[in-house]
Order: sequence, then structure tokens, then C-alpha cells
Amino acid sequence: MAENARTTFLTVAEVAELVRVSRMTVYRWIHNGELPAVRFGRSFRVPQQAVEQFMEQAALAGGYLTEDDGRATGTVG
Repeated sequence: MAENARTTFLTVAEVAELVRVSRMTVYRWIHNGELPAVRFGRSFRVPQQAVEQFMEQAALAGGYLTEDDGRATGTVG
């Protein structure tokens, strides 16, 4: 008898926290087709396996590209 494999889905915020990038970066990856996602109403869910594959491919390629949003990080004033 076949096993009932359930796919675990992550929110954009969970993916961002896991990969340590901003939520906007995750949205860019989704909209550019770099990271597959499923739309549930107004929100996206990303299969956990897709995130793991994405991270493996990024590691093999020497990292992943993020877009510079022009904001300074870690400074005030």
C-alpha cells in the first residue's frame, strides 16, 4: 500500500526567517519564478521541499542573489 505523503507548506514569513532574508526578497523569488509557490486566497504558501531544493541549488552556485533595495542596514540617523 502506498504511503500518504503530505506536503508541508511554509508561509512567506517562515521562508524569510529560515533563509534569513526579507519577506520582500521571498516575494521577488516567487514572482520571478525562482521559488515555486501556491496561492491560497491573497497569500502564498511555499512547499518546504522547494525551499530545501532552492537552498541546495544556491549553495552549489555559490550563493543566491538578492536585490539591493537601497536601504542602509544597521544604522540609525
